[in-house]
Amino acid sequence: MAYSFDFSSLLDYTPVLVDGVVTTIGLTAVSTVLGVALGVGGAAARTSTVKPLAILVGAYVELIRNTPFLVQLFFIFFGLPSLGIRLAEWQAAVLAMVINLGAYSTEIIRAGIEATPKGQIEAGASLGMTGPQIFRYVVLGPAMAKIWPALTSQVVIVMLGSSVCSQIAAEELSFAANFIQSRNFRPFEVYFLATALYLALAVGLRWVFGLMGRRMFAKGVSRA
Repeated sequence: MAYSFDFSSLLDYTPVLVDGVVTTIGLTAVSTVLGVALGVGGAAARTSTVKPLAILVGAYVELIRNTPFLVQLFFIFFGLPSLGIRLAEWQAAVLAMVINLGAYSTEIIRAGIEATPKGQIEAGASLGMTGPQIFRYVVLGPAMAKIWPALTSQVVIVMLGSSVCSQIAAEELSFAANFIQSRNFRPFEVYFLATALYLALAVGLRWVFGLMGRRMFAKGVSRA
């Protein structure tokens, strides 16, 4: 039997889709800021001379990078309540995304830091700069410029991965699509539109990061 397409049936659910997109953007924005900040701190720890700290952060990175995001999300939302720590769906989703992005961005940023020529660090020291000043002005800036496209790609991956947060009833885009499909029974139209919206979000996110990169690292960051 021929399938009759009917995208007009989605119009009644426009507010649901808009809410899902807004929630996805919100989850991505918060997790990006906190996750990249965690990554900067983690990269600094991994490249520090304090071995116990470097080992501890390294263990965190390996744990997160070698376990599924869905399991991490379930552990936070379903596992932590056993210890008396209860989080709302949105809070659990943000925490899982921050922890996940933090681990991956730690390694990405660390690669940029380790690519910094030692001569630049020695030059900063010869000017009387302190260790934190050298890290901030001499090491971190050029490192971020080098790894910006890779970091952008990782943020996009985390944004797309937020779709599994629907499994804990976080009302992001996938949750909205599942809800609509369960009401109008038009799976092709619903998930086709969801796919298009995720594509638009990914392209838009890359554009925003590309614009940020060109403004922050005017002399050498490539387009993401």
